[in-house]
Amino acid sequence: MVTVAVGVTGWVIARRLTQPRGAREFDLVIRDVVPDEGRDAIVLDRTSRTTAPGRYSLWLEYAGWVHLDEVVDASESTVTRAVAGDIPVGVRPGACASWSGIYYRDPEDAGLAACDIEIETPAGPAPAWLIEPPGVERQYWAVHIHGLGSPRAGTLRGVQVAVDAGLTSLVVTYRNDGEGPDVGSRRSTLGETETDDVRAALRYAIARGAQRIALFGWSMGAAIALQLSAEAAFRDVVDLLILESPVLDWQATINANCARAGLPSWFGFFARPWLTTRALGRLVGLDGAVPLRKFSWLDRAAELRVPTLILHGRADTSAPYGISRRLAELRPDLVQLETFDADHTMTWNSEPERWQRLVRERITRRGD
Repeated sequence: MVTVAVGVTGWVIARRLTQPRGAREFDLVIRDVVPDEGRDAIVLDRTSRTTAPGRYSLWLEYAGWVHLDEVVDASESTVTRAVAGDIPVGVRPGACASWSGIYYRDPEDAGLAACDIEIETPAGPAPAWLIEPPGVERQYWAVHIHGLGSPRAGTLRGVQVAVDAGLTSLVVTYRNDGEGPDVGSRRSTLGETETDDVRAALRYAIARGAQRIALFGWSMGAAIALQLSAEAAFRDVVDLLILESPVLDWQATINANCARAGLPSWFGFFARPWLTTRALGRLVGLDGAVPLRKFSWLDRAAELRVPTLILHGRADTSAPYGISRRLAELRPDLVQLETFDADHTMTWNSEPERWQRLVRERITRRGD
């Protein structure tokens, strides 16, 4: 019975980890809309998310999107945050909303002029945004890779600074991410097959004049970026990695997400055979095995060859901060670790000006 229970637990964890991107949960309620020094402010229930310093957004169930600034008032049960810009007409007390670190809805919302293109990948045509700075040659590119369960709009926080620094930016999608092509059961392979699609994006950039490429990887997107940076085909092209809340070890990340869900962290080991064994992977819904050890960059630290800026929050409950710290200790010649008081992929939100400054400085020093 114990063996069966362990097996079922591992299967459930593996299924949830690789499941297709689901619908957003609108689990917050707007308690009030009040004036604050000539602008609107929204009153929400007090939680660790709604009290976090910085800039965030509310996705509204029926009324669009709201940018939120810093906290302007708080009580034991509520928090009031100022609204940046105009407030949609449908925002009212009782409306349901979803908290998000994805600050910009699309390139236009971020003040960027983008062309919609498609990249031919092994999985089929994948939509992408091509954003070119005005008046610069198309030799220096940035490829922006979103994470598991996140839309490509999440990377726009980094696209702004790349474009400001003069880099042509390519914001990609990949198979089974909810925007790219659907393949098989639409489950994620945790970067294994998704890397094939992003590889096609790098080839697209090179075919159009890219001589140097910076890879911006968010969460699982960082795992993809690291795989590509190690490939011989891109050795003379990829010269910088910007990694936000990177997944540097899948087993540690799975364990952390078990703890986040209220389970003992060591339950994560029960999922391993369901992911790494082809026959068990098929029972999960995967077409094959996921080689988790391939994504362990503490074991592969000696293979790093590209200057790397890691931006990571101490409070990350998904991709453990300690793994980034250890990698920086192993490769101080290449890895610059910048620490924030933030949860997973929220470092920009917690200190946007500092985040942008660090990235801009690292781009300026690329190749050092």
